Amino acid sequence: MAERKRMNTASCPVARALDVIGDRWSLLIVRDAFDGVSRFGDFQASLGVARNILASRLKALVEEGVLEVQPASDGTAYQQYVLTPKGQGLFPVVVGLRQWGEDNLFRRGEHHSRLVERKSGKPVAPLKVSGPDGRALAFGDAVVVEKQAPIHPGAGPSRTAAAARSAAGRA
Repeated sequence: MAERKRMNTASCPVARALDVIGDRWSLLIVRDAFDGVSRFGDFQASLGVARNILASRLKALVEEGVLEVQPASDGTAYQQYVLTPKGQGLFPVVVGLRQWGEDNLFRRGEHHSRLVERKSGKPVAPLKVSGPDGRALAFGDAVVVEKQAPIHPGAGPSRTAAAARSAAGRA
C-alpha cells in the first residue's frame, strides 16, 4: 500500500488537523480517551482494532502531542495514555461530530448514546459558530482567506477558499 501524502506543511488548518487525527482510528481513540479509556487493552477492546494498527495510531498521537504516556494510575507496571491539553482541545471537534451524527445518521427514535453534562445530566446544547460580536453564524456568513490577504467586511465570497488554493497551486 502506498504511503499517504502528508499535509503537515499545508496552509490550510483543516488539512493539517486531518494529517494528525484524520483517520477513523485516531479520532475514535481520542473519543475513547475523552470517555476515560487509557490502557492499550481497553482501547483494543472498545474499538476492535488490530493491535498493530492501534499501536501505530497511539504512537502517532503521542508523537503529535495529542496523548502522553504515563505510568498507570493504579501503581501497576502498565502504562496509560492520557489526553494532553492539545488533545483536550479536540473536545469541541468530537462533540461537533457526535451532534452531526445524531442529527443526520440515525432514524427518528433509533437508540444511540447521548452526551450529557456531568453535573445536571441534561443533554449538551448544540454547538454554534459565533461571529466576533457573539451573533450565531450560518453557512455563507464566513469566508476563508489567506492570512496575508486583507479581510474586507461585507465582501462576498467572490474568491472562495477553494479558488484561492487552486490559484496558489494547492488544489
